[in-house]
Amino acid sequence: MRRDNLTWESEFVLLGLSSDRQTQAGPFVLFGAAYLLTLLGNGLIILLIGRDARLHLPMYFFLCNLSVVDICYTSSGVPQMLVHFLLEKKTISFIRCGTQLFFSLALGGTEFLLLAAMAYDRYVAVRDPLRYVAVRSPRCCAGLAAVSWLVGLANSVMETVVTMRPPICGHHALNHVTVWMSHTPDCYGGSSVLGLPGPRAECWVGTRLY
Repeated sequence: MRRDNLTWESEFVLLGLSSDRQTQAGPFVLFGAAYLLTLLGNGLIILLIGRDARLHLPMYFFLCNLSVVDICYTSSGVPQMLVHFLLEKKTISFIRCGTQLFFSLALGGTEFLLLAAMAYDRYVAVRDPLRYVAVRSPRCCAGLAAVSWLVGLANSVMETVVTMRPPICGHHALNHVTVWMSHTPDCYGGSSVLGLPGPRAECWVGTRLY
């Protein structure tokens, strides 16, 4: 198939969970309430750790970073999903699809690394409690947190570039409501990246309810 005969899609139409307004009201309230609780809970954690000097310890430092990641991760996709529950035409551009994919991958990877750093922190505290304060200095903790963020961002850049580089063609109406990784046909009749089976950008969350 020649490249100049291909039709490239610049935006996607998200079919969502349902086209019925009353059916969408329930998920809107449910996801909206969960999102507000996430913001409130993690915001309170950050506020309490910042204001109480007794909590300025390595464990709570990582917990604060984890709360920031949780707020950013949920904010990367949930607000758009809530808006789409209220709209009749649910569309997302190719650029917005890639942007949302980038932040989801970056923040998800960072969260995994922060959890690993917290596990290592607890291991050091149990294994050598007398030298814990000396070993887990503020500089060491800041370095581990910085590495977690940088590695998560770098990994997301590579995966997003590889995923979004091939043109996405064919059906632009997708039976999902938000962006994630999946296998979709590319412009050359396959679902591959660089000739190998690989991820493609697609809008995902659940199947359509009729």
